[in-house]
Amino acid sequence: MSKFNLPDPRNENTLVYVNGLVPRREAKVSVLDSVVQGGDAVWEGLRVYNSKIYQLEEHLDRLLDSAHVLQFENIPSRSEIRNAIFGTLKANNMNDGVHIRLTLSRGLKSTSGMNPQLNIYGCTLIVLPEYKGLVYGEDGLHLITSSVRRNAPYSLDSKIHHNNLINNILAKIEANHAGADDAVMLDQNGFIAETNATNIFLVRKGELLTPFADACLPGLTRQRVLEIAAELGLKAREKNLSMTEMYTADEMFTTGTMGALSWVKNVDGRQIGNAEKGPFCQQLQEYYLQKIDELAVPIP
Repeated sequence: MSKFNLPDPRNENTLVYVNGLVPRREAKVSVLDSVVQGGDAVWEGLRVYNSKIYQLEEHLDRLLDSAHVLQFENIPSRSEIRNAIFGTLKANNMNDGVHIRLTLSRGLKSTSGMNPQLNIYGCTLIVLPEYKGLVYGEDGLHLITSSVRRNAPYSLDSKIHHNNLINNILAKIEANHAGADDAVMLDQNGFIAETNATNIFLVRKGELLTPFADACLPGLTRQRVLEIAAELGLKAREKNLSMTEMYTADEMFTTGTMGALSWVKNVDGRQIGNAEKGPFCQQLQEYYLQKIDELAVPIP
């Protein structure tokens, strides 16, 4: 087991919210819960910095939109979810360097089966806070391209932030076997979609480029980077990006709540640019961290 995978002892005696606060060691859901029966749940990852939750409202928008699309019944209100998050953090005295896995399942079923009509008890809300730093360091990412294609919207729309993550997990398994940090996933037409865990940005000839949000999640950090680029006067746009454009990019970096902005050193053995953090990534990363409070909600 790598050092990265070792549990943080600070998390051992924390409280977790599963439709109510329980000790972490006792936190569990029923074998009849929809998340167990069919991965039938939606989720968000939240970051807590300096007693504030970053982009909380945007994350709740996406969670509730996803639950609506999947026709969950008896969805907790926005205020109920907010109170569960705030209450869990305060109960644990957690206010910085924390990641929250927020999950909303369709809930408990009356009997096993896939039919949502078996769900008669309402949703299960889970708030799992953990002391956890950014998942990627500053040494540059080593990526491979996965043979697993990212789901197309006609199969499973990535704009639904659902718990059915087998597509991503299969790609991550390939990355693990290759000794890579993560895997680049292509769409059904062979264009770059995202990695198994993050969105992708390239820099080519002074322009910031990112794939269309067709087969990839339109991530909140991705959107923030595009907004920051506009504020800084940087040229940026979405487009179909080929593997050749990726291999020959001047810079490449990934974005996501778990890792913020992380620069890429190589993909499939091809060095990206000068194999160092480039000026675009550096500037955007610094500005992102400076402005992080602008979209943060204080813990009351």
